[in-house]
Amino acid sequence: MSGFWWALLTAGIWGVVPLIEKLGLNGSQPTVGVFARSLGVFAGFVAFGLWWSPWQALGSMSRASVALLALAGFLASFVGQLVFYQALKVGNISQMVPISGAYPLVAAALGWIVLREPLSAGRLLGALFIVAGVVLLRR
Repeated sequence: MSGFWWALLTAGIWGVVPLIEKLGLNGSQPTVGVFARSLGVFAGFVAFGLWWSPWQALGSMSRASVALLALAGFLASFVGQLVFYQALKVGNISQMVPISGAYPLVAAALGWIVLREPLSAGRLLGALFIVAGVVLLRR
């Protein structure tokens, strides 16, 4: 399967999940919701670890790579999820998901600034469309 179809499948999965999360947050605090969600992540982690056994491959990675990926996991799966749940709890799903989904704009800007990736007219136009979309959803 090509990258396009994998990405489309990802969008479908990630598009359904906020609805499940919004329904799941009904009557609970976002902090408790993150904990409950993490149980699912943990179950997947254990099943995947038993099935694939990535421990040897993990040992061959540099400590810096492991530390950076662990930091990314903490920020995305704990801190980011916690603030996303707070937004989802108090806001409309039709606004909160697209606005929080504007993270590619942040990633693109960091790619241009930190990694010195090329900034083309098409990429700049795409970034401007993301900003325009966030502004329109805010109203």
